[in-house]
Amino acid sequence: MRENDRVTSATRQPGTPSAAVRPRLIATDLDGTLLRDDKSVSPRTVAALAAAEEAGIEVFFVTGRPARWMDVVSDHVHGHGLAICGNGAAVVDLHGGPGAHRFVKVRELARENALDSVRLLRAVAPGTVFAVEQTYGFHQEPAYPKLHMEIPDNLLPAERLLAPDGPDADQPVLKILAYHPDLDPDAFLTLARLAIGGRANVTRSSPSALLELSGPDVSKASTLALCCAERGISHEEVVAFGDMPNDVEMLTWAGQSYAMGNAHPDVIAAASGRTVANNEDGVAVVIEQLLDESI
Repeated sequence: MRENDRVTSATRQPGTPSAAVRPRLIATDLDGTLLRDDKSVSPRTVAALAAAEEAGIEVFFVTGRPARWMDVVSDHVHGHGLAICGNGAAVVDLHGGPGAHRFVKVRELARENALDSVRLLRAVAPGTVFAVEQTYGFHQEPAYPKLHMEIPDNLLPAERLLAPDGPDADQPVLKILAYHPDLDPDAFLTLARLAIGGRANVTRSSPSALLELSGPDVSKASTLALCCAERGISHEEVVAFGDMPNDVEMLTWAGQSYAMGNAHPDVIAAASGRTVANNEDGVAVVIEQLLDESI
């Protein structure tokens, strides 16, 4: 890649001539990556996504957002119309538009694992409060702060929310959210990973001490790999973009990957290249250059 617009060249993954492989799929995070800080998709980015699809390159939105928050990009889906939501916990068909999405694949967090994780986090980080994300429901503890612009379906202790006879017990648990009011976000992430071990995959995408817990093998990378395998697309043919720790596995897996100019240090270390910040249309900058080089 050129050094234009402060975009650095993507280094090759071991044994993979990335620069010589024509991309077949673009995988991009949303918040802090594709979206500007005001949660808009710029005209330049809209045009770049459309040009990629016209050139035969599939675009997958890969986000920590739940399906019901995908209205910000539902007007920009092309072709397959699929998005990976909840850090890999669900593959969603967005063709129906806001409120009419269809779950194509669900990778749930077992309630037993979720309850164990809650118990362990309460022990090592007193003061942690929880919320539970399900396919169609969102529930939280009374003390969980109003971090999301929505009204929870239930206000109950996490142990009650996750009980076999708890609210919406027939719905899969996609993600547990764990918030601490005082801990440093990275310190909280390290503490939680050590305490929880293999019971859940623990990551974060918020600037606050808000952790996201999914099934043990569930991540953006693992679900993206499944979607690519279904299409006969290898990791060498994937270009990925991200900015926060929940993007690290995906950026490591992809043949070419770019950390945003505003990215977390762990993301910069994991990516094979770097682009400009989300507010400067860093994803569009790279897509434009990729398309220029393929002509």
